[in-house]
Amino acid sequence: MPGPPADGPPAGTAGPPPPPPAVVRCRGCGSENSADRTLCLRCALPLAPGPVPEAPPPWWRRLTRRGGRPAPLAGTRPRRAWRRPRIVLPLVLVLLACGVWFGLPYAGRLLGLAREETSPPESLPPSAVRASAALKDHPAAAAFDGFTNRYWGVAAPGATVEAEFGAPGVRVTKLVVFAGVSAKKDEFLTQARPARIVVEVVSADGDVSTRRITLKDQPGQQTFDLRGSDVTRIRVTPETAYGAGRGRHLAVAEVEFFGHRG
Repeated sequence: MPGPPADGPPAGTAGPPPPPPAVVRCRGCGSENSADRTLCLRCALPLAPGPVPEAPPPWWRRLTRRGGRPAPLAGTRPRRAWRRPRIVLPLVLVLLACGVWFGLPYAGRLLGLAREETSPPESLPPSAVRASAALKDHPAAAAFDGFTNRYWGVAAPGATVEAEFGAPGVRVTKLVVFAGVSAKKDEFLTQARPARIVVEVVSADGDVSTRRITLKDQPGQQTFDLRGSDVTRIRVTPETAYGAGRGRHLAVAEVEFFGHRG
């Protein structure tokens, strides 16, 4: 006797088809991928990118925010992002702006120094010359006329000759001295020559820089470094002399200054 019917389809008949495998569609290229994949089979984008990122905080909050970026998803290559400025960058910019503001008064002096290093010095003839003493036919102007066969003469060391440049002042870099009555050897020893001179450089603000220079007892040009900015006057005073004696006077054939104007 037949038993009760069994559950399921009758013998010899096909059952219902199995459900189709779950697929995930790539949001980048649209390709279908199996549900067990994490990266797209075609373009390798993440199939489960995770939760929607939060909206970025306001800029003023990002300046003081600490902490690094979130870790990238597994299987993705992290992108090198531009670092957002922190509080240090605005502070640096403020300090630079303050430095530029306070440095403006010195910009001209810095430019002058740069020009001094890159361009050769030029002759700086004075606009006026005066001396505390001078012999007849040997005035102070003879030491600044460009000729070495005419000279400024005084009875003894201690007299002062002053060269004036006026305003604006000049930038002095070199001093040239021709001692004696002439640059010629046969005339050089006929009168006394300065052995040590005092050079006073006076700037526009009244500052005075003093230097003592020792000369060689020889004819011809002798060159010395002499530094000064915004110079309006230079005083030269012979302190001691070579060849001084009875009936002999002190002679300075030429004094020249070199540097830059303005």
